[in-house]
Amino acid sequence: MKDNDNTGSHHDDTRVKLRVLGISYSQIQSGAYALILAQVGGPFRIPVVIGASEAQAIALKMEGITPPRPLTHDLLTSVQRAFGIMLKEVFIHRFEDGIFYSELTLTDGDRTVTIDSRTSDAVALAMRTGAPIYTTPGILTETGFELEISPEEEADGEATADDAADSPGSGEPNMPRLENYAVEELEKTLARLIEREEYEEAARVAEILRRKKGEA
Repeated sequence: MKDNDNTGSHHDDTRVKLRVLGISYSQIQSGAYALILAQVGGPFRIPVVIGASEAQAIALKMEGITPPRPLTHDLLTSVQRAFGIMLKEVFIHRFEDGIFYSELTLTDGDRTVTIDSRTSDAVALAMRTGAPIYTTPGILTETGFELEISPEEEADGEATADDAADSPGSGEPNMPRLENYAVEELEKTLARLIEREEYEEAARVAEILRRKKGEA
């Protein structure tokens, strides 16, 4: 942890703002997931390999699912709020040997500190607090790929599960079966999964349910 007297130590004009686009299965590492971060207002996408529990935490927030008991990232967010600590930003500042390195900048109004964090944890916390996510232009061009964006996507700047579902490798063997469920059946299934704390499957069902309601 390090104190920052100057909260603008990383100048905004040298950084790129990112947003969470979605999650897909990793094509690189078996049993892992790829968190897709998108350049705000630009064509670059950055895939970050993350574990199943972090993917679950991010997917739950994307789908608006509130677990009956707080998960780790929900707990950390509650602790921050209880003590008047605000997450100001997440900064993905380094990429080395296939690993992204991130920092959290936190403040209580009087003191500002920067601490190291896994990128997956940093993003999960940012999604719960609304904190902005940044990276460097170098990391963006080194690790990202370009993808044309629609005017609608650029305008809303919000993460959507549809985008994640369209990403490579996101096909799931149980999707066709669930797609045939009626909306009421999906809602009952979702409630049962949340009650049993099967959050990974709940996130998938919630995505299908949202898409079905959108088509109705």
